[in-house]
Amino acid sequence: MCNIRVFLVAVLLTGMVFSGCFQRRTADLVLMHGKVVTVDENLPEAQAIAVQGDRILAVGSDQEIQRYIRRQTKVIDLNGALAIPGFIDGHAHFMGLGRAKMQLDLTRAKNWDEIVAMVAEAAKKARPGEWITGRGWHQEKWDRPPEPNVGGLPYHDKLSAVSPDNPVMLTHASGHSCIANAKAMELAGVTDTTANPPGGEIVRDARGRAIGVFRETAQGLISAAMQRSRARRTPEQIEAERRKMVRLAVRECLSKGITSFHDAGESFEMIDFLKKMADEGELSIRLYVMVRAGNDALREHLKEYKIVGYGNNHLTVRAVKEYMDGALGSHGAWLLEPYADLPTSTGLNVTPIKELEEAAEIAIENGFQVGIHAIGDRANREVLNLYERTFKRHPEKKNLRWRIEHAQHLNPADIPRFAQLGVIAAMQGIHCTSDGPWVIKRLGYQRAKEGAYVWQSLWKTGAVV
Repeated sequence: MCNIRVFLVAVLLTGMVFSGCFQRRTADLVLMHGKVVTVDENLPEAQAIAVQGDRILAVGSDQEIQRYIRRQTKVIDLNGALAIPGFIDGHAHFMGLGRAKMQLDLTRAKNWDEIVAMVAEAAKKARPGEWITGRGWHQEKWDRPPEPNVGGLPYHDKLSAVSPDNPVMLTHASGHSCIANAKAMELAGVTDTTANPPGGEIVRDARGRAIGVFRETAQGLISAAMQRSRARRTPEQIEAERRKMVRLAVRECLSKGITSFHDAGESFEMIDFLKKMADEGELSIRLYVMVRAGNDALREHLKEYKIVGYGNNHLTVRAVKEYMDGALGSHGAWLLEPYADLPTSTGLNVTPIKELEEAAEIAIENGFQVGIHAIGDRANREVLNLYERTFKRHPEKKNLRWRIEHAQHLNPADIPRFAQLGVIAAMQGIHCTSDGPWVIKRLGYQRAKEGAYVWQSLWKTGAVV
C-alpha cells in the first residue's frame, strides 16, 4: 500500500469555485497539489481548496486557487495526498463516548469468563466501595454460553466472587441492559422479590431468583445506586471528570475523521457544560445536541436552549430526544408479534405514549425537532402515529424534519408513511452488522426479510434516510 496521508476538511466542500460570495477574497488557509474528493457530482475531484475562517472559499485547480493566496495565507502542499470532507456521525452519545474510554472495554471479550477475569484485575486496583464499570459485552457474540445461564445470560455469582467489596455495573453493547454483581444489587436494594419497574425487567430464573441482569428501565435501579455513591464527589472532581470525558470523546472522533456529531441526548446541565467548553475553545468538533429531559423540565427550560452555531459554530441545540422501546439484542424492541425465540414477549414500551405525545407538543411549540428511538415494528408504528397526530394539530408547521432514531424493523405497511409524513429515518449501518447474528433468530425469516434494515425500500418511496 502507498503511504498516503489523508487530510480531513471539517466542513462540506462546495464542489465549485465561488464568485462574489465573500467580500474579502483572501484565504486564511490553502491546500494545494492534492487529490480533493468533494462528494459533489458537479465537481467530483479537484486539486486545491481555499479556506476563509471556518468556510470553504473555493475548490478547484491549483491555478484557480492561486488567486486567493496573499502574504498572510498559510499554504500546505499536499504533495498528492487525499483531502476529503470530515465525516458526520448522525447518531451517537458524545459524553458516553468519553465515559467509555474511562471504563472496561468489554467489546473484545470472547466469553463470560474473560469478563470476570477483567473485573477481577480491576478489583485488585480499586479502593473498597469504588464502582467498577464496563461496557460492550454481548452474549450472542461469545464463543460459548456461560454456565449456568438464563437465555444465554450469565448468573452474577462468578462476578460477585471476584469483586466482593466493589459494586460492579457492566453495560450491554446496545446500552439497553446491564449485569450487576451482588454488591451493586445490595446497594440498589434489589432482591429476588423486587418488582419490575415500568418498561423494564429484572431477569430471573425459573425459581424466581434475580440472576443479576437488568433490561431497559430496570437498569435505573443499579445506576441510581451508583449515582448516590458518586454524589459524594466534590464539584471540582465532577468538573475534572467531565473535562476528561469531553477531551477523550473529541480525540476519539477526530482520530476517526469525524468532525461533526449528532449527540442523541444530553441534560440541560450537560449542555451548559458543553457551552463552557466551547467558550474555552475545548470543542474541536461540531456538536448537534438533542435535549434529554423530563416533560416538566422541557416545559420550563426548552425555550431558553434553542442554540444555533454557538462557539464559532461548534454547538447547536435544536432537537428533543425520547425513547419508545428498547433494543433487539436484549429482547427490548417493541414488536407487533412475539419474538420468534421468546414467544412470551413482544418487547417493551419504555416510555408511556402519553408522555411522548406531551414531549412532542412541547417541542413543536418551541420550534424543536424531535427524534424518538424506535427499533421494533410496533414502536415505529406508534411513533409514526404520534407524529401524524401532532402534525395534524399544527398544520401551520412545515418541513419539521422530525426523526425516528434507528427505524430498524418496520411493518411493510408503515414503510411508505415516512415519505408521506416527511419523517426522517435516522438509521445506522452498524446496527445491521452488529445485530446480524440474531436478527432472524429474534424475528423469524419472513419478518426479517420484509422489514429489517430496509434502506432501499425507504429510498424508493422518497423518504429521507
